[in-house]
Amino acid sequence: MNTFDALFFHFFQHYKTKKSKKANSIATFYITFLQCSLLLLLGVFFAGFFRQMRVDTMSASKAWTLFIMVAIFIYFKNWMQYGGRKRKVLNAKMIKNRKITYNIWLLWLLPITILGLTYVLFQAV
Repeated sequence: MNTFDALFFHFFQHYKTKKSKKANSIATFYITFLQCSLLLLLGVFFAGFFRQMRVDTMSASKAWTLFIMVAIFIYFKNWMQYGGRKRKVLNAKMIKNRKITYNIWLLWLLPITILGLTYVLFQAV
């Protein structure tokens, strides 16, 4: 079980008690949002790196198109991964390991902080 699985099930368990029918959708959205923000941070970092190295690999419009396509792929991958039987198997494993608890507000702040860092890095490039 990786970190994203643990974060997914933490969100799922938190929202299962409050919004039982929407818990899976909220947790899937959060994991997708977190992964896409990390992908955007890496993309901006490498764009700045390649610009300083004077490597012209891809135009900005093609890079944004690629990012949108990968973000859609990540959403569907998470939707399929956490919507079916694998979620039930991983949920059974998570019930055994209830050691780690996170503050839900700090977890929501994590992708927003990553987006802020991405913005700062984008302005520096």
